[in-house]
Amino acid sequence: MDKKLQGYIDKLNKLNFKEMYNGDFFLTWEKTDDELEAVFTVAEALRYMRENNISTKVFESGLGISLFRDNSTRTRFSFASACNLLGLEVQDLDETKSQIAHGETVRETANMISFMADVIGIRDDMYIGKGNKYMHEVVDSVTQGNKDGVLEQKPTLVNLQCDIDHPTQCMADMLHIINTFGGVENLKGKKVAMTWAYSPSYGKPLSVPQGVVGLMTRFGMDVVLAHPEGYDIMPEVEEVAKKNAAENGGSFTKTNSMAEAFKDADIVYPKSWAPFAAMEKRTDLYAEGDQAGIDALEKELLAQNAEHKDWCCTEELMSTTKDGKALYLHCLPADINGVSCKDGEVEASVFDRYRDPLYKEASYKPYIIAAMILLAKQKDITGTLEALADKATPRHFGE
Repeated sequence: MDKKLQGYIDKLNKLNFKEMYNGDFFLTWEKTDDELEAVFTVAEALRYMRENNISTKVFESGLGISLFRDNSTRTRFSFASACNLLGLEVQDLDETKSQIAHGETVRETANMISFMADVIGIRDDMYIGKGNKYMHEVVDSVTQGNKDGVLEQKPTLVNLQCDIDHPTQCMADMLHIINTFGGVENLKGKKVAMTWAYSPSYGKPLSVPQGVVGLMTRFGMDVVLAHPEGYDIMPEVEEVAKKNAAENGGSFTKTNSMAEAFKDADIVYPKSWAPFAAMEKRTDLYAEGDQAGIDALEKELLAQNAEHKDWCCTEELMSTTKDGKALYLHCLPADINGVSCKDGEVEASVFDRYRDPLYKEASYKPYIIAAMILLAKQKDITGTLEALADKATPRHFGE
């Protein structure tokens, strides 16, 4: 057995994650510390095996169903890559081409797409109070289908971004942080600045800043949430962050100053989002079919954003971070000054300097998703990894 791979297996043997088997992944704060550590460890093991030309196909057949109710590049391809890494084919559910328009229920759709499905990945992040609820309805439907003998297996659900959390993104961010700073043990006391930043677009989801403060407060870090007045996130997620910080020896604070958040920060995450209250209002307007109200709200929010163009990740602000070298994070795509827009979230020179680390940050996501799937579908995960390593089937026969 390869020494490094054995190290991952030894680490897994010390963790308790048995409840993840045949489960689902909705929100990071619903998982235990051991379960999160298991996801990180399996992700690292899968990456190591692929980079060393060892096939990790544990499925000879089966489907991964993807449903994206919002646009996506990184997460869409990460889900497809993760499924393929494990041996699953991917089928995208395009609701415009389904019978949903003809009144097909969630219960019926969920069962009809799941006869040979092992995993369902859903992005539903546009409407407050809707996305996570919909995902639970899908899981309830396939669970009942399995119980009734309609489905031979219950597909596991992976949250690819909802109205509350973006767990695959934030877990990838976190693994990037862990590797950058040389391990979880080196994170205690590190300052993380999760800050709002200006964008010329309207209605960006809250799930990234909420996911960041909900996850990174679990590692003993000092997490600062910064935004202009009125750009609050969900109050219940703030409570999660406060609780996590108190339990793990870190802190969670808020400020209306980007400069204050950046000062001496080890990690900065400048990212635009829409105010929680406005997103609630938008959800109600869509439910009422009030297009005039939606148009008026968009105009109002764009004007509100424009009052805060100074909320930008500049070279000057970066120079105030820890040794002027804070790790810059972004879920991508970023609004880059003079490149993708006139004024945006980050200056071009800052973004260009961190381009390679940003792409590396994104590269963890397929492995995080694959780990979530594997932990839900394999009862003996260490035995599975050992068998793959012993079998040592080359992924690429030309090497």
